[in-house]
Amino acid sequence: MKSLGNNIRYLRKAKGWTQANLADKLEVNRSLIGAYEDGRTEPRLATLQVLCLLFDVSLEELLYKSLDKQAPKPSKQDYPLRVLPVAVDASGQELISLIPQKAAAGYTRGYADTEYIEGLKSISLPLPELQQSGSLRIFQIEGDSMLPVQPGAYIIGEFVENWETIKNNECYILLTLNDGIVYKRVENELIRENRLLLKSDNKEYKSYYLDALEILEVWHAKGILSFQVPSENDIQDQNYRQLLQSLDDIKKDISGIKKQINKD
Repeated sequence: MKSLGNNIRYLRKAKGWTQANLADKLEVNRSLIGAYEDGRTEPRLATLQVLCLLFDVSLEELLYKSLDKQAPKPSKQDYPLRVLPVAVDASGQELISLIPQKAAAGYTRGYADTEYIEGLKSISLPLPELQQSGSLRIFQIEGDSMLPVQPGAYIIGEFVENWETIKNNECYILLTLNDGIVYKRVENELIRENRLLLKSDNKEYKSYYLDALEILEVWHAKGILSFQVPSENDIQDQNYRQLLQSLDDIKKDISGIKKQINKD
């Protein structure tokens, strides 16, 4: 999103507006307009939508295209880069912000707002497995699409700055434009098709594609916190589902072999 600040400045000047004029239209402080244009912070999603209406441009153009002809043309690798607001303690040490299910909708609107992030509950996890990690955030998931991970579990995610580094068949938390927060196993097709394939571990759910323009943030799953201890029935149910899946796979293999024999 390196073009965003330049685009806001260019479009504002093209309208003949001062930073104060634009601030009045957005109902924000003038200093915030300067921060947008300098790339020190990013507008909330609702503010981006208002900017699109004011300047009569699409969200894609505002975020990713250099509307000023003198500005450098962004490359595909520019798209995933953005500044991440974080919470810190009194000593300046970075904390891990917690996003429970009830805060998911608010996070979609305030994910780029430093004040919003600082207002979330934040913790420190001095675990050796996390010592070499970058910026971390904890998301509570809902639904059963990623069983055996239970609904209500907390996923510890590490911020992914460059989405082209997303690893195939690993799990990620994605903040999306239309579907909010989702937790899925991912196949990376950004370089070829500018999209991701999102897969559920629960085979009752179908895989689907997510266009790169729908992605707001990506977090690589580093660990799971759950307070639901599996019962004996849960384990038996899971074993039964795995058995059914294995039988289904065997049927597909046999069908494929039969088709090959008939061809020969």
